[in-house]
Amino acid sequence: MEALWFWLVAFMLTAYVILDGFDLGAGALHLLVARNDAERNQILASVGPVWDGNEVWLIAGGGVLYFAFPKLYASGFSGFYLPLMIVLWLLILRALAIEFRNLVRDPAWVPFWDVALWGASLLLTIFFGCALGNVVRGVPMDASGVFFLPLWTNWRLGSEVGILDWYTVLVGLFAAATLIQHGALWLNYKLAGPVQERALRIARKIWYLVVVLLIAVTLASFAIQPQLRARLEVYPLGYLLPILALIALASVFVFTRTPQRELHAFLSSCLFIGAMMLNVAHGLFPYVLPAYRQPDAGLTIYNSAAPEHGLRIGLAWWIPGIVLTIGYFVYTYRRLRGKIQPGATGH
Repeated sequence: MEALWFWLVAFMLTAYVILDGFDLGAGALHLLVARNDAERNQILASVGPVWDGNEVWLIAGGGVLYFAFPKLYASGFSGFYLPLMIVLWLLILRALAIEFRNLVRDPAWVPFWDVALWGASLLLTIFFGCALGNVVRGVPMDASGVFFLPLWTNWRLGSEVGILDWYTVLVGLFAAATLIQHGALWLNYKLAGPVQERALRIARKIWYLVVVLLIAVTLASFAIQPQLRARLEVYPLGYLLPILALIALASVFVFTRTPQRELHAFLSSCLFIGAMMLNVAHGLFPYVLPAYRQPDAGLTIYNSAAPEHGLRIGLAWWIPGIVLTIGYFVYTYRRLRGKIQPGATGH
């Protein structure tokens, strides 16, 4: 049951990154690809009806994490208290920017929320990547699983590490580039007119940056976290996930240069992100939070999971809940399919 819940949590967090990732990327791009108020309204019209629903996966994933692995939830939320508060405020700021922007048509009001949406979205893409980098690198926890990390120390991977160091920032930049590409492909798929054309150009250009950062992050991760290599040696089928990610990334390159393949390019980006997220989960399994430079320590699915009976009861409730959630998303995205033309009034 512990392994099953590990993969269920991994699935839900992957769904969040894919779904909320494109509206984060669109928010980080909207000041760049939109040149006037009408074009920014067009971007908001593409994400406004779905952004809050996309965040359901983050809330649900956090709830399942609390239920299935309570020790990880307690340890992680105390150790990462400061960055979690920063992420919470950024999520609130982004929500306020989307909902409040068009309430008052004032020369000072609208530009303020445009900058807020851009800044919050961009910082969230970086912070989520840094969070993933901390999980891969590991944290300096004691025998009871307790740890606390400062925001940064000396930016090196020495005896005292912080939340931000050269490695976690590198992962953060890779996540930002990946999600900005994801958002650009969403705008290319959903919009028509000049904004779509600019988004497509950005997607084509940033693809090269994603490739460079992918190589750098991969080499650094294998050098820093020995669990990744050990896992592949035991389960060589795990190589299928990075191969799938590379095929998906190559498909993004091909489809962004092929006419009438906007949806194919966006779905390829979804596949790339999903394969990368599951590749990390596979590489760390059975660890849910490794200990920094302590290969035999850390929190695993076995020493941090809830009792067996609770996991079984929870599964009986999770199945109908996830069926309803997936059904809602299928219905919503089918109703909202089609391109948004220039002149849309926004959300």
